Amino acid sequence: MAKVGTDPTKLNKEVLKGKIKRTLGLTVIDVEDTPVPGIAMLITNQGVYYASYNGDYFIQGKVYSLGATVTDLSEKSLAKIRLEGIKRFNDDMIVYPAKDEKHVVTVFTDITCGYCRKMHAQMDEYNAKGITFQYLAYPRSGISDRLGNPTEGFKDLRSVWCNEDPAAALTKAKTGGKVAYRICDKPIEAEFDFGRQIGVSGTPAIILENGMMLPGYQPPAQLEEILKNI
Repeated sequence: MAKVGTDPTKLNKEVLKGKIKRTLGLTVIDVEDTPVPGIAMLITNQGVYYASYNGDYFIQGKVYSLGATVTDLSEKSLAKIRLEGIKRFNDDMIVYPAKDEKHVVTVFTDITCGYCRKMHAQMDEYNAKGITFQYLAYPRSGISDRLGNPTEGFKDLRSVWCNEDPAAALTKAKTGGKVAYRICDKPIEAEFDFGRQIGVSGTPAIILENGMMLPGYQPPAQLEEILKNI
């Protein structure tokens, strides 16, 4: 008889979380079942992975359903998680609203990212097309260095988010201006961690209204067309 928690046909979330933590050092935030028999999806502090119910097998990559059409099941599951997770930061995002709003996108951004700057420089064009931008912070250098000290990227983004006028401060920072140093309790680290959990690996990363994610820069006309067709 199989030991409790090692039966490959039964999913014990807590046992699986513990085994992944012990063997791989990954913190599993949530475990979800999948349509694949005996395989669970792991939402971790470093992204999404898969494992057998008993934790004997660990899988990195995506899961596709090969039916009448090919469906990316990983992205479909992540879409729901992204939309739910974004709600936690409703009061902490930096928003550039469109006057005649038709669409809202959530964008992970960094001050030093060239394509983030290019996208931000075209904000008037996005807004004119009815696209509202709401930004989440994602310091590409991480939160802390090897010695545990805050990275410059983290401190710069924190200063922007903590500014009296965050929207103006972000525009200033993305055009090469210096933003006054600030410290406050804005959840920069939580936003970064959330990004890693849902598959963000670089900036800009655009979350659409259906929860799907577009990595990289999208020109205004192209983004508008994508949003019209989701």
